[in-house]
Amino acid sequence: MPYDDSPPPTRRARPLSVAAALAAVCLTAAGCGAGPEADGPGAAPPRPGADGASPTAPAPAGTASPSDSAKPLPKGPLTGRTVVIDPGHNPGNRDHTREINEKVDIGTGRKECDTTGTSTDDGYAEARFTLDVSHRLRTLLEAEGARVRLTHDGDRPFGPCIDERARIGNEEKADAVVSVHADGSAVGNRGFHVILPAGVKGGGADTSKIVKSSADLGARIAGHFVRTTGSEPSNYIGGKTGLDTRNDLGGLNLSTVPKVFVECGNMRDPKDAALLTSGSWRQKAAQGMADGISSYLKG
Repeated sequence: MPYDDSPPPTRRARPLSVAAALAAVCLTAAGCGAGPEADGPGAAPPRPGADGASPTAPAPAGTASPSDSAKPLPKGPLTGRTVVIDPGHNPGNRDHTREINEKVDIGTGRKECDTTGTSTDDGYAEARFTLDVSHRLRTLLEAEGARVRLTHDGDRPFGPCIDERARIGNEEKADAVVSVHADGSAVGNRGFHVILPAGVKGGGADTSKIVKSSADLGARIAGHFVRTTGSEPSNYIGGKTGLDTRNDLGGLNLSTVPKVFVECGNMRDPKDAALLTSGSWRQKAAQGMADGISSYLKG
């Protein structure tokens, strides 16, 4: 499938209240469920570490991948704020099944270090999708002045493990962390949803200080995502609100800063897959997330 990583346009987000975000996500936007859009011509080659490019040297464990900005960030409404983007999975995980199957502590129990993620029926991998969207999201946020760090950039053989992903956001003292994903559910299950951390306390996990702020972040992202992409909230998770709360994800349980997961669509459904494999739709997905993050950070 095409891998369109061309430099995206940028624009500033408009503030959206939590109430408005929740209202917006429950409305059916015009054009929801529209078919795929063709990727534009002139796509640039992938960044280092993306599919088809030579990877850089692996980053030391426990550190975030640095921003690729060659110039100082512009001054903008997000100047002084730090956002960590967590591209779900890693294209190399499939070649390191032993390592990613090792269990790690998630505070309330133990869970596999990571998984390979899902893919569309024709082989477009979730790990490839998440890196592409994360690159687009980084560009949009940096244009508003935010300092952006990725938990990885395809620059390591596998992982990071889910506990390390949480630790990177914590050590960066991020103002917001967003983990980018796509789901792998049954055909006919469509739409996006945002996963929020539940109130968890046990072992090394204590989300009591981030539950409320994460819910605010998630609601704003959901509201802007439905408005910008035209996709409807999930018809199979979250009661059509686009929001789901979970207590079994180490990346959320171990976070000490506001964090959510965004499942952008269902890769196993042909109609959703047509959107997820479209570069122009992925740009809309990144814009929706950027607008939601910006709205949250500007309060």
